[in-house]
Amino acid sequence: MMVQLEERRVLRDAEYSRWKQDGFLILRGLFDAEEMQDLSEEAWKLTYQSDLIDKHNLRCRFQQTYDDRDCLWETFDPVIDLSPLIRKSAFDPRLLDVLHDLYGERACLFKDKLIFKQPGTKGYELHQDWIAWPGFPRSFLTVLIPLDTANASNGCTEVFPGYHQQGSLSPEDGTYHRLPDETVDESLVVPLELEPGDIAIFDGFTPHRSGPNLSPSWRRQLYLSYNAFSDGGQQRTAHYEEFQVYLRKRYAEYGLTNTWFK
Repeated sequence: MMVQLEERRVLRDAEYSRWKQDGFLILRGLFDAEEMQDLSEEAWKLTYQSDLIDKHNLRCRFQQTYDDRDCLWETFDPVIDLSPLIRKSAFDPRLLDVLHDLYGERACLFKDKLIFKQPGTKGYELHQDWIAWPGFPRSFLTVLIPLDTANASNGCTEVFPGYHQQGSLSPEDGTYHRLPDETVDESLVVPLELEPGDIAIFDGFTPHRSGPNLSPSWRRQLYLSYNAFSDGGQQRTAHYEEFQVYLRKRYAEYGLTNTWFK
């Protein structure tokens, strides 16, 4: 899906410089309160689709609670095909203008997921999003759109600035690698504490992690990932075909067969 947009610059020089230096950027108030309320209500509606929420559905992922007492549904991946409103957000001109400034060219949507982090669920260990699959775009970046306040108590995403400049911090062998904690300087951690309407963008090589949700409320975040048009063009359909083959293989290794996609 190539993005059509006007050739105009929306980021200030300082913001672009911070992006290049740190590998992440926070923009406050890109979306207004009414837009975010509509997105929030849309996300809640998706939770009613009990026919989709199933461990055999490759669209869904589940996460252990931090005390390992339960395993809760957490994610729809992909999600824009479930909601015209969320799809509209992924192609919002304000967002795409920002990405155009970062890339210096048009952006292509590569991946889209909505994580509903239920109270008590674990976070994610330190990792980079870029994975050494053949053709995986090195221009991969992710836009994080919080539907709820994101803070330390509900397990907001935490990034480590500057390391993206080193590229992949693990072997480029086509396998997901958790990064050892000692890979990064703990004193540099930046929690992405956001309010609905804000966005954060982080590079595919930026190390990041999140903690458990220790609050009594869900923490919902939309993750929209893109690549530069010159870095493979439109790849979303091919990516999801490849991703589902990968998931089927991984799930089978853990005894989960008869998987399907809906």
